[in-house]
This record gives sequence, structure tokens and C-alpha cells, in this order.
Amino acid sequence: MKPFDQKTFQMLLTALVFCLGLLFVYAAWRAIIAFLFAIFFAYLLEAPVSRLQIWFRGSRSVAITVVYLVFFSFLVTVLALAGPPVVQEAQTLIQKAPDLAKNIDSGQLAAQVGLQHGWSKATIDRINDLWWRHRQELITATQSLVLRAARTMQNMWWLFLAPILAVFFLKDGQHFGEIMINSVKNLRNRQLMAATLDEMNSMLGHFIRAQLLMSGLAMVVVTGVIWAMRVPYALALGPAAGALEFIPVVGPFVGAVLILGVGFISGYGHLLWVLLFLVIWRGIQDYLTSPRILGKTLELHPLAILFGVLAGGEVAGVLGVFFSIPVLASARIFWRAWRLYRNLSLMPQEMPTKDMV
Repeated sequence: MKPFDQKTFQMLLTALVFCLGLLFVYAAWRAIIAFLFAIFFAYLLEAPVSRLQIWFRGSRSVAITVVYLVFFSFLVTVLALAGPPVVQEAQTLIQKAPDLAKNIDSGQLAAQVGLQHGWSKATIDRINDLWWRHRQELITATQSLVLRAARTMQNMWWLFLAPILAVFFLKDGQHFGEIMINSVKNLRNRQLMAATLDEMNSMLGHFIRAQLLMSGLAMVVVTGVIWAMRVPYALALGPAAGALEFIPVVGPFVGAVLILGVGFISGYGHLLWVLLFLVIWRGIQDYLTSPRILGKTLELHPLAILFGVLAGGEVAGVLGVFFSIPVLASARIFWRAWRLYRNLSLMPQEMPTKDMV
């Protein structure tokens, strides 16, 4: 008598392979994320590469070279023009950070800000009392946040490999896709695989380009407006808030808190107007800019996006938040393809097309 039947053996083997896969992901997560960012970078440049490939008579290598030269030339030009004032204000803010931290820790900040804003002594005393009662919790939360941010920055050096790795995905990405499609023997399943990969490629490419466009737009608008409103360190805070826009949901909130927080501790007197602008800008981005740029590419319910962002943050921090939405959208595409596959198994005469996926 056999200890396991064939079905039980297959289930155990599947569970073992799944566990080994999770172990591999845990052990090599840095390399995996580097490759994921390389894929995203390749999606960002795929559209111009494909167009230039036609102009250069099908030479994809020449098209990739030209796109890389134009992209990095543009990046260097922007950094050369806008970089010095941004770096200067960022350095000034960093240099003043220890003094601000001392004032916060000693409770003198409330008195300084209160005098600048015309608060009464009773209000300042209440704020100081509230600070001293919750001082340890606030310090612990702040230290934890700073530590996590520092660790994230230390572990992001390998992201410089992304543009290099992206060259291989741009050059041989279509070949990789053909290998995956041709690995499926059944003609109907092969067509279904091709349609699914085509939809996922379209979704990811559009999502990356849309996020970058909205982030760049936020960087320009927020920096210009808060600079015109004379917010302290506007040339450092505006680009930072715009860059954070690239991280879905959480990024814009952190950027707004950063602007308001620095403005508050610097004694800026028109924070309500800044808050009003940030609220209006958020509404413009969420209800006007984002629907027009993203369209219906993701087809995700807002509740699903919120769950994905929160779960991604718990699993992998900032990187988990960034990857959560494209992962959810890809899962939706594969789930719909799986349902179509199950339905078509009962209709052998039907052939899947791109519109059916």
C-alpha cells in the first residue's frame, strides 16, 4: 500500500515548491526589486524606443541608444539648472534640523511659534503640557520613522543598476514574451497567454508613464505655488513633495505633512492658505488629472487600492506601497484570464482574442 496517492503527492509537491519560492523571494528580495525597477524603467522607455525603431529601419539597438542619450541628457540639464538652488535650500534645512530638534525636545518650540503666531500664554502652556504628556510616544514614533527611512535609503544603492538592466529588457523583452507564449502547446491557450501578456504590458507601461507625468506635474506646480506664497525652504520642499507623488496614496499625504510641518516649525504665518492650496491640488490630481491620464487602465476599486497600499506598506515598507497597485492590477488581469480559460475549456470551438481578455 502506497503511503500517498498521486493527488496527495501533487498537493504536497505544490506546497513545497510554493514554500521554496517564498524562501527564495525573502533571501533575494534586493535583487528581485532591482529587476522589478529595471522592468518598470524599461516600460517607461518602451514607447519612444518602439517609435524610433521604425525610423531607424528596425534597428532596436540604435533606437535604445538614442533614447538613453536623450533621456539622460534631459535629466542632466534639469539637474544642472534646478539642482543648485534645491540642494542649497536642502542643506540649509538639514543644518538647522539639530537646533529645531533641540527646541522641540525642550518644549521651547511651542513658545517660539506661539509668539510668532500671536498665541496666548494659556494656549502655549496647554500645548507644552500636551507635549510633555506624550513626549516619549512622539519621540519613539519619530525615531522609528527616521530609522526606517534611513534603512530604505541605505538599501536603495542597487537601484542604480536598474537603467543598466533595463537595456536587456528593452532589447530582448519581446523575445522573452515569445518564449513564454511558445512554451504553451495548445493553440487556444497560447492565444490566451499572448492576449494576457499584451494587456499586462499595456497596463504597466501606461501606469508607469502616468505616475511619472503626475509626479513631474506636481513637482512643478507645488514648488511654484509654495515659492510664490513664500513658504520657507520651498525649493527643497516642493520637489520632495512632487517626487513623493510617485508613491500612490501615501506619498502625497507625506508630502503635504512635510510642507505643513516645516512651515509650522519655521514660524510661517499663512499655513491655512497653504493647507487650502494642498487640499485643492489633491482634488485636482484625484478627480481631474489622474482620471484623464490614467483613464480606466487599472480598473481597480478605490477600496482595493487602499487595501493594497496598506498591505504593501506592512509587507515591504515604501517599496511595498509603490509596487502594490501594479501588482493588484496584474493579479486582476491574470484572474480574468484564468476565468476565461475555465470558460473556454467548455467551448473548444471558441478562440480567445485580445478583446476577450
